[in-house]
Amino acid sequence: MSTAITDSKKHPGFNIPGRVINLDQARVRHGDNADHMVRMLAVGDPLADAVIVEMDALGKEGRRILNAGFADGLESLTDRPPAITALLQQLETMPAWVDPDMLGRGEVAALSISPFWYGLCAISSALVHTYASPAIARLLTQTGRLTTMAPRRLAETGMWARQATMPGGLLRGAPGYQATVQVRLLHARMRSSALKHGWDAAEWGVPISQVDVARTWLDFTLTPFRALTALGIELTQVEQNSLYQYWHYIAYLLGLEDDSFYRDVTDHDSAQELRHLLDLTIGPPDENSRALTAAMVGALANLLASAPQPLMPHAGFVDLIHGMLRRTVGDDRADQLGIPVSSAAPFLVMIALANSEARRWQTFTPQSAAQALQENTAARMAENRSASIPGGPTYQQHAQTGTVGG
Repeated sequence: MSTAITDSKKHPGFNIPGRVINLDQARVRHGDNADHMVRMLAVGDPLADAVIVEMDALGKEGRRILNAGFADGLESLTDRPPAITALLQQLETMPAWVDPDMLGRGEVAALSISPFWYGLCAISSALVHTYASPAIARLLTQTGRLTTMAPRRLAETGMWARQATMPGGLLRGAPGYQATVQVRLLHARMRSSALKHGWDAAEWGVPISQVDVARTWLDFTLTPFRALTALGIELTQVEQNSLYQYWHYIAYLLGLEDDSFYRDVTDHDSAQELRHLLDLTIGPPDENSRALTAAMVGALANLLASAPQPLMPHAGFVDLIHGMLRRTVGDDRADQLGIPVSSAAPFLVMIALANSEARRWQTFTPQSAAQALQENTAARMAENRSASIPGGPTYQQHAQTGTVGG
């Protein structure tokens, strides 16, 4: 078992939050990146945090200005409050490394995957790895409404991911662009609220710090595609490069302000190095992690079993999800998260072989790959059109009202 550092938790130039463990071990493997990570635990998102303060001061008019800026750009505004202006200037400054044609195509790696397998593997594995962080899990369980919140969180996460990865979805004013920035502002609101209500920053660092956002970013790049690989759906090196290039821009829009966390991540191997650093230096999943995981599995199984002509009953989907997650995260981490052994495990081997063969034929020629991409993109668009969340997603509600529903 790893041992936490036992010194005074001080280091020249910065404090080391109590959540940090194995720092000496991390320094051996990751060098200066380990100490950089610790420093980033104290950093939130200054631009978005300032907008929260300004939006609260300006009230309804401030929210109107903010949402008009998201939809139509800074140039459309006659009134330009300073914090809102600064955020819009950052958002509308397209980094030189962004390929506009790439944004027009969308995130083709994800779009090339069957919506069924992506929906089963990607969002669930992403959320489970996010929940494995005790710091993030602690923040998310503060509402105490896990059973009712889990279906909504699952739906909102899926809706945002679909909008953000669609062709043209991240162009200025497009649905994915607006949703991504709204998620960023919701993070800032949660950070502000937690700090006002006794969040122990000395122990946990700033809530939703740069480190936590980097972890979440990995949970929509490395984590879901590792889950898909476990079920036989693998990306080529070129597809991996394309995936991370696209998500670099999402990281920028989400407020990951420091390039060292993501710009050097170009494939699964380099992403794994970053995830190793983040996983090594935080404690194992706790009771909050396990509660969130169980609620998410139940919500996903309910969703799949309630579809027209479901492939199996609710209990079968629960067992399948458990098996997929154990195959993805490994038995030790699955045990820590309270994910039981699944009777579906032997069948997952056969599913992986079948998916691998299907993927091979799908990508056998440029024509077959293009056809699969077109069909899967059309299916995702249909999902977007049919998706409905009562009252709209929480991140959209917050942008419109300045509050988070209770």
